[in-house]
Amino acid sequence: MHFSTPLTIFLSFTGALAAPIQLSKKAAVGTSASVLKVQTYDDFNVSGGVAGNALAEVNAKFPIDTNNLAGVAASDLAIITSAAQLSESAETSTGGFNDAIAAAGGTTTAAGTALQNGKIKNKVLKLQTDVLRIQIEVAQGNTGSQSELAGQQTKLASNVALDTKAAGQASTAIDFAGSD
Repeated sequence: MHFSTPLTIFLSFTGALAAPIQLSKKAAVGTSASVLKVQTYDDFNVSGGVAGNALAEVNAKFPIDTNNLAGVAASDLAIITSAAQLSESAETSTGGFNDAIAAAGGTTTAAGTALQNGKIKNKVLKLQTDVLRIQIEVAQGNTGSQSELAGQQTKLASNVALDTKAAGQASTAIDFAGSD
């Protein structure tokens, strides 16, 4: 079989290009480089704006490679865990969503409804970060955490549905101190 010189050069060139790309992909698997940074609650909060897209907003704030949960850095897991705890506090602690909704006259007022929408988006934040935490812990060998996963995923699905139902409505964030 006889190949022309340009074809031989082309095949050699493409083969040389393919090798480094494949090696770099293999090198990335299993790495544990940190991708998140410590932020205040106000920095990662998704409650403001409009309702309807909370899960996508949370995923954009916490861009974890879900195809390699075992390779998530310990520092990223700590940030995710802290974010889940802070968003829980933003809901229930003094000065949180529950207090703000009550101060606005409850969910029957326009301000209260917008705060309720913000609270639901905050719950999506809390639950998605908690689901991520559990998935990472399980992928990294802590199988004891797995029993929590189904319950948190059910709660997450319920709150995502509530957020979607309110799509397009105003959603109000609260000013809450704290950092992850």
